[in-house]
Amino acid sequence: MSLASPQSKKSHAHCHDAAAFVRDVSRVCDERGLRLTAIRLRVLELVAEATIPVKAYDLLEHLKDGPGVAAPPTVYRALDFLLEHGFIHKLESINSFVGCHHPGEAHQVPFLICDHCSSAVEICDERVAVLLTTQARERGFKPASQTLEVHGICAGCSDRSDA
Repeated sequence: MSLASPQSKKSHAHCHDAAAFVRDVSRVCDERGLRLTAIRLRVLELVAEATIPVKAYDLLEHLKDGPGVAAPPTVYRALDFLLEHGFIHKLESINSFVGCHHPGEAHQVPFLICDHCSSAVEICDERVAVLLTTQARERGFKPASQTLEVHGICAGCSDRSDA
């Protein structure tokens, strides 16, 4: 069962190997002594399998097909756990979630979000976060978190529109 929208058939998957990603997160949980409950694991799997950023209510719809009772608070608690420990990212501008390319490392990264196919690409370059933090501190600002999301058209959609 895919969480992809009809548009996503032309998009790029955020996590190229969903099973490997879930294994990495499970390993990190074991190393940190974190409890990856059945619902947390299922939410993680659904996020990992999605080909585009996924909304909480899309996750809820897919969880209703499985065992147990799936309610919005259950999904949000699972998402909060995964966010808190850096296993997923929340894309604030589209209120959606994607798996993190580096689930074992604490980091803040910008995303490129395609407004045509809804793909989201994590930019794994610390220079952006360092530049933002440096600029903020030079102005006496004490940053607590960073969210940088750049909207536009990805190369794949741009190529298709040029054809």
